[in-house]
Amino acid sequence: MILVTGGAGYIGSHCVLELIRSGYDCIILDNLSEGHIEALQTKNFCKANLSNIDEIREVFRQYSVKAVIHFAASCYVGESVLNPQKYYYDNVINSLNLFKVMLENDVKKIVFSSTCATYGNPEYTPIDEKHSQNPVNTYGRTKLMTENILQDYSRAYGLKYTALRYFNASGADNKAQIGESHDPETHLIPLALETASGKRELIKVFGDDYDTPDGTCIRDYIHVNDLAKAHRLALEKMFDGADSNFYNLGTGKGVSVQEIINISEKITGKTVKKEITARRPGDPAILFADNLKAQTELGWQPQYLNIEDIISTAWHWEQNRKY
Repeated sequence: MILVTGGAGYIGSHCVLELIRSGYDCIILDNLSEGHIEALQTKNFCKANLSNIDEIREVFRQYSVKAVIHFAASCYVGESVLNPQKYYYDNVINSLNLFKVMLENDVKKIVFSSTCATYGNPEYTPIDEKHSQNPVNTYGRTKLMTENILQDYSRAYGLKYTALRYFNASGADNKAQIGESHDPETHLIPLALETASGKRELIKVFGDDYDTPDGTCIRDYIHVNDLAKAHRLALEKMFDGADSNFYNLGTGKGVSVQEIINISEKITGKTVKKEITARRPGDPAILFADNLKAQTELGWQPQYLNIEDIISTAWHWEQNRKY
């Protein structure tokens, strides 16, 4: 049984779907503060809080957990700066509770949902795993702190981990049964599509004077199904005896904000009204991944390399969303 924390959330639910399709049994632990009951992909669900260690222990008592995939976290960069206490508790203290119960039950394999935000402002692009980690916001610091804890636990207790550093998660499952749904929504692609569908009046573009071809920021958009597959591959590699490690997950290609808007208009056949506003502090002009390590060591190859295909799956979800 694979325990998936945050398995009712955006990336977590897609990962559970990938695992089930590959023949694994999963148990989801989620408090539904960010996740959706409609996104659950298995009947094995425990509504529980990682802040309550006794509730975690009860999950491990009920189920024979062999490994953990840990998504549960708070993940809004802006909020993390305004309310760092929440993020240190949700992302660090709660993770420590989980790790404690894992060790109590001799469960020593975990795939950790990390982020490219641990790198901070890029010193060079594409960013590889040798890039220094110097996060510029509380969210990135909490994820890096958890990576450091896992490194110490691996050394001291034999808790093997794989940290997966995502770039911009995007898209939705092809059948539109699950997809991206945040409140508030902060991700560019769903914001553009919600504007196209008339749910929003306009989309804000934070700066159009960057040193890029069209003046807007460039980011690496990786499809959520490709992320899900990477988690399964990382888990299987640890089942085969692999040591602790960390990997970037991105396409290796950058797409600008304006390109996302243009392609969203093309796919939807509708206008995406925009408003140019001031740059956000700390936003680098260009940010995209070097994913060679994941390809070489995990055998992972992202399938959605065309941004139009990614946005098309998101638009299919937006037209058929269930939550």
